[in-house]
Amino acid sequence: MAPGSRIKDLPISERPRERLAQHGAESLSNADLLAILLRTGLRGQSAVSVAEQLLSRFGRLDNLARASLAEIRSVRGIGLDKAIAVKAAFTLAQRMARDMAAESPLLDTPERVADLLREDNRLYEVECFQVVLLNTRRRLMRVEKLSQGTLDTLLVHPREVFRAAIAAGAAAIVVAHNHPSGDPTPSEQDIKVTRDLIRAGQLLKIEVVDHVILGRRTAERSHDFVSLRELGYFYS
Repeated sequence: MAPGSRIKDLPISERPRERLAQHGAESLSNADLLAILLRTGLRGQSAVSVAEQLLSRFGRLDNLARASLAEIRSVRGIGLDKAIAVKAAFTLAQRMARDMAAESPLLDTPERVADLLREDNRLYEVECFQVVLLNTRRRLMRVEKLSQGTLDTLLVHPREVFRAAIAAGAAAIVVAHNHPSGDPTPSEQDIKVTRDLIRAGQLLKIEVVDHVILGRRTAERSHDFVSLRELGYFYS
């Protein structure tokens, strides 16, 4: 961008806001994201130019996050309002990180996975396939609901399962689905899907930790779920 040029003078395909809307936030650089917060520069500077100066001044995003309002305002083109916007954005990000760390449950057993998913799965009248994304410490990142089938048939492809895991940067996954009949006993198709996913995960270096099927507890059945790992289907 030429000195003194403005974002609105750029082609639409080069404007940070429009690029975020079209391609997602991950497609933007740190300077572009900061420029969206700053909106416009001061004294003839563009927002992108000011954002680049901020990054040059503080070096890393964590240094900028710790900077005081006065330190942020020391960068040419940053007034009080823009400094407040930057500080507010980083403070929200820090609070979100603390919330996620505090609330992310450990999912290292099928019982814990079933506890997480049970209430939602009670509502499904057809089979619904879900992927539980885990970090390296087996803590929950998020749950992705991938597909719904019929009362007794569910079609799922490894491509869809691992696309979600790769996009989230997950280290491992647990796959799960419900049996509307209430009997969580795995079908031949369930076993085949599980083995296909295990092989795909080995190639992608994303571990498939378990496949949990949820049903209903009865007088004859003390658990309302089964774990295909515990049933021995994860071993050759």
